[in-house]
Amino acid sequence: MRFGLVVLVGLWCSAGQLIAGELPDIVVFLSDDHTIGDSSLYGSPDLKTPNMERIAQQGLTFDQAFVASPSCAPSRAALLTGLMPSRNGAEPNHSRPRKEIKKLPAYFQDLGYEVVSFGKVGHYRQTPEYGFDIARHFKYHEDIAVPDALKWLAARESDQPLLLFVGTNWPHVPWPEPEEIDLDSIKIPLHHVHTPETRIARARYYQAVTTMDRELGQVFDAAYEKLGDDTLFLHTSDHGAQWPFGKWTLYDEGVRTPMIAVWPGKIATDKRTDAMVSWVDILPTLYAAVGKTAPEDLDGRSFLPVLLGETETHRDVIFTVHSGDGNKNVYPTRSIRTPRWKYIRNLHPEFKFTSHVLGDTRPQPYWGSWVAKAEKVPEAARKVKRYLQRPAVELYDLNADPTEQNNLAGSPEHAETLAQLSDQLDAWMKEQGDQQTVFGEPILLEE
Repeated sequence: MRFGLVVLVGLWCSAGQLIAGELPDIVVFLSDDHTIGDSSLYGSPDLKTPNMERIAQQGLTFDQAFVASPSCAPSRAALLTGLMPSRNGAEPNHSRPRKEIKKLPAYFQDLGYEVVSFGKVGHYRQTPEYGFDIARHFKYHEDIAVPDALKWLAARESDQPLLLFVGTNWPHVPWPEPEEIDLDSIKIPLHHVHTPETRIARARYYQAVTTMDRELGQVFDAAYEKLGDDTLFLHTSDHGAQWPFGKWTLYDEGVRTPMIAVWPGKIATDKRTDAMVSWVDILPTLYAAVGKTAPEDLDGRSFLPVLLGETETHRDVIFTVHSGDGNKNVYPTRSIRTPRWKYIRNLHPEFKFTSHVLGDTRPQPYWGSWVAKAEKVPEAARKVKRYLQRPAVELYDLNADPTEQNNLAGSPEHAETLAQLSDQLDAWMKEQGDQQTVFGEPILLEE
């Protein structure tokens, strides 16, 4: 038995029934800027992620998990508050949720948990502000975070139940030199511009993903060796990688995220689910896993029944938002996604879409080579223009067009679908109190 708990709780034998017992330990491993398709678990033909595959065999893989926003601070604030950006106050990147909002650590500390973070869990230096009992190595690319988390866990002797977050910096830029990656084997995505510089950059990114996957395996193994089988383990990423049409965008490469959950004896092994879940659902889900119900005014809803195999569905629609990242990315967008359709509203199509990708116009790491090729090759020019300039409305049939290349917003055949999704998004934005604020100084498109 564990001692010193203020509240007597139990273990779930189902989503709606408790049996007497101890509180489970919980370990959450967060990767940073990892596009879901860039892993063999999610179908990559050229990037092996053996630890993701190994861990997935021991639990449940989510094929339709989404973050709330495709940049670091608002995404992580949504995770740690259970509230969407308009409601928690962390809308543009580098912003913070409001101080008076109860954060995830407090929910579990009230139950007697020790709540600990190593690495990038909140947005870098914001991490201690969330109220963790211990918060270490949260500065930019403090890559000792994972090794130190492993040392700390191995030496821990407390009888308190543990909620441990471990946040790797990988595969966030700067990407390392490729040591384990064969350049010739890399398959450049069709919606990217094919240049030698792109291939080299992909190799560096693949090396970063490979490092992340190795650290994931180390944390997973250490968690069960130290804590035992009654441990709920969750792996996911805060959004897509720093590639065009990924991070900072509401395309699926920006907002759809890997997610794997393992809980021996509770979660069935080697299963996949199409249940649609959001990062705001994680706080209520972890809370439900220890027998508690989160406040109804949160945006998140527990998907514990999905974990326990009691249902195959969760959400009918997913809403995502992006409000910008300083003056480098002033481009507010909103979206609604169903299993089949994605509707994106670009609030200011007169703005030029910019990002950190554009900041280096040299051939290295790759954007300069895209621009140079666009001057000679029409298809490259089309891809570059599409990244920089967006229409007011985008509509994609994800069944027929999973990479979101064919905008159907102007198609009369799909006018009814467009109108329905638009109305749903309007109603949700009103409920959220979304002021559609423009943060920063935009760059207008050239006439």
